Amino acid sequence: MNAGEIHLQFDAGTLVIDGIARDELPDSMDSLATWDPRILRYRAEAYRYRDVFGALTRLARAGGHVVHDAARTYQTLALNHRVVREPFEHERDALAQWRDAGQRGIAVLPTGAGKTFVAEMAIALTRRSTLVVVPTIDLMQQWYDVLTTAFGQTVGLMGGGEHDLRDVTVATYDSAAIHVDRHGGRFGLIIFDECHHLPSPGYLVIAEHSIAPFRLGLTATLARSDGRESLLDDRVGPVVCERGIRELAGEHLAEYDTVRLRVRLATDEAERYRTQRETYRAFVVSQGIRMTAPDGWQQFIQRSSRSPEGRRAFLAYREQRQIAVASSAKLAVLEGLLRQHARDRAIVFTNDNDTVYLVSRMFLLPALTHQTEPKERREILGKFSRGEYPTIVTSRVLNEGVDVPEANVAIVLSGTGSVREHVQRLGRILRRREGKRATLYEVITEGTIEEQISDRRRDHDAYM
Repeated sequence: MNAGEIHLQFDAGTLVIDGIARDELPDSMDSLATWDPRILRYRAEAYRYRDVFGALTRLARAGGHVVHDAARTYQTLALNHRVVREPFEHERDALAQWRDAGQRGIAVLPTGAGKTFVAEMAIALTRRSTLVVVPTIDLMQQWYDVLTTAFGQTVGLMGGGEHDLRDVTVATYDSAAIHVDRHGGRFGLIIFDECHHLPSPGYLVIAEHSIAPFRLGLTATLARSDGRESLLDDRVGPVVCERGIRELAGEHLAEYDTVRLRVRLATDEAERYRTQRETYRAFVVSQGIRMTAPDGWQQFIQRSSRSPEGRRAFLAYREQRQIAVASSAKLAVLEGLLRQHARDRAIVFTNDNDTVYLVSRMFLLPALTHQTEPKERREILGKFSRGEYPTIVTSRVLNEGVDVPEANVAIVLSGTGSVREHVQRLGRILRRREGKRATLYEVITEGTIEEQISDRRRDHDAYM
């Protein structure tokens, strides 16, 4: 190596700095790089590339050095954004605020409010090799179709058995996490769709082991129950734009109503529910478990597996939950709603697969769960979109990542207490079209834990 040369290279999800002796690191870089005694060089986290390169450039200017950047292998692209339409005001604002934040940050926009178009504009503005990371294979295919149409060039895929990297590539979170240590220098812009998934321990490496100086996060609901969304501020950027469902309803999203329907358990169901709940609660109290604590459910699962009493408590929990979520009164209400909305496009949501298959058999409805084969899933969604199937029933697989613009009725028979899940289910029916007014029904059983769950998941301005 020639004297006065500093080399920066990407190495397995990190940055290695060659050409600076151990005692020569300037104070301004103390927080960016640490000495690695194994290789006798400084090493930095890959996601700090922008700051590291800037610091090295300033150091080089001051000392007459030359910086050789071998970490960056992404390209400047000649892109033609072929989609001709004026962005809506909220889309234009989202892009402008992201640009003003240094082309780093998170846009929080409701489902159907143009997050994908904001991403297209960001790619066209940045003109750098781009990786779009998505949670599911279905979403990977949707983004592939959108970006191919938008830019008229071959789009790469990484996931679902595909490993074809291009200047613009779409990857699942699972595949990106596996391969980021090899390809972390390959992209200058990285877009995290449904970025609330990113803080999960297995996925955060995608952001940390990539050098991409430009980053965009997209989500409808950023908050997580574990609070780990705070990690994104450093790794993706701050929230630069946030718009609510109520704010955009009517002009950019369909007008909608939310209706909460209460039913009562039959006498025999109420007695069974009470008995099973007492068994479950007695065990929880005896073990000193607080189910409202962040680790309450985990504690219950662990301790219920250690004794016959625990096993009985777990089975009792499952039965009292099943009684509440699939009571005869609920199914009777569902029958009436299906008759009432026979001419609409409706999605029935449940919390578990057992209830999906029960409803499917009772009302002869196509069912979608994680067990549904991809080919059958595409066929069902295609027929639903065309109106050949006016109603489908699902558990959680349609909560996010599926575009069903014709749907205008959602019937929530059961779900978790997650605000995100409830907002996502509402979002499935809010794609705007002329004359459309959407309705979300929430059917809950009085006198059961469902009342508390319902109150928790409606804690969002979309339900005010």
